[in-house]
Amino acid sequence: MTQAEPNVKPRYQRVVLKLSGEALAGQRGYGIDPEVVRDIAVQIREVVMLGTQTAVVVGGGNIWRGTLGWTKGMDRATADYMGMLATCINALALQDALEKEGIDTRVQTAIEMKEVAEPYIRRRAIRHLEKNRVVIFAAGTGNPYFSTDTTAALRSAEIEANVMLKATNTDGVFDSDPRDNPKAKKYDEIPYLDVLNQGLTVLDSTATSLCMDNDIPIIVFDLGTYGNIRRVIMGEKIGTYVRGSGES
Repeated sequence: MTQAEPNVKPRYQRVVLKLSGEALAGQRGYGIDPEVVRDIAVQIREVVMLGTQTAVVVGGGNIWRGTLGWTKGMDRATADYMGMLATCINALALQDALEKEGIDTRVQTAIEMKEVAEPYIRRRAIRHLEKNRVVIFAAGTGNPYFSTDTTAALRSAEIEANVMLKATNTDGVFDSDPRDNPKAKKYDEIPYLDVLNQGLTVLDSTATSLCMDNDIPIIVFDLGTYGNIRRVIMGEKIGTYVRGSGES
C-alpha cells in the first residue's frame, strides 16, 4: 500500500480525473507516447502521495473515435464499441506507467475482459481507493451513445467523489474556442446551467447535467502545464470551476 505524505492536507479526498485519449498521444496526436504517459503517471503519483484517493477515466480518441466511424456510415453502436476497446488499451498503458512509479493500480472495465482487467464493481472500486490504489475505469459505461465525459460524471457519482477533474489542452472554459478567437473570455467560475445554456463544448451536456443533478463540482484545467494536477488537488485556483448557481 502506498503511504501518503505526512502533514500535507489536500483539499479533495477522493477525485475522478478525466483524461482524453489524445492526452496520451503527445505532439503526434495519435497512438501512445510512452514519455507522455510516464509524465502523467508521475503527476498522478504526486497526488496519490498526498493521500487523495484517485480514480481515472481515460478516453480512446488517440486510437479510435466512434464519431469518426458513424459519421462516415458505420453502425453507431459498432463504432462506439470500438472506441470502448481503445480506452482499454490506453488504460493498460497508464497502469503500466503508474506501476513503474511504484503506485498500486487496478483497471476496471465496463465490458468484461477478465484476462486483463477486473469487471467494474462499485464496491470493489471504492475498496481499492480506500487502500490508496489508483483505479482506472475503462470501456466507458459499457453502452454505446455515451461519451467518456459522461462515464467520468457517472463514476464520480457512484464512488462519491468530491470533484470531477477534466484535464484538457486549454486553461479552462472559454466563451469561444481560444484557438480560433484570441479574444475569447475565460471563466474562472461558471454555473452548470450557464455551461448548458451557452452550449459550451468543453463537456458534453449529459456529463454536465449528471454532475449538476448530483452536486459534483467540475474543474477544467490545462494538463499541459506540469504540476497542475497537484495544484488542483491542493485547492489552487487554476482553470475553471463549474458549480451550482447558488454556490460561492
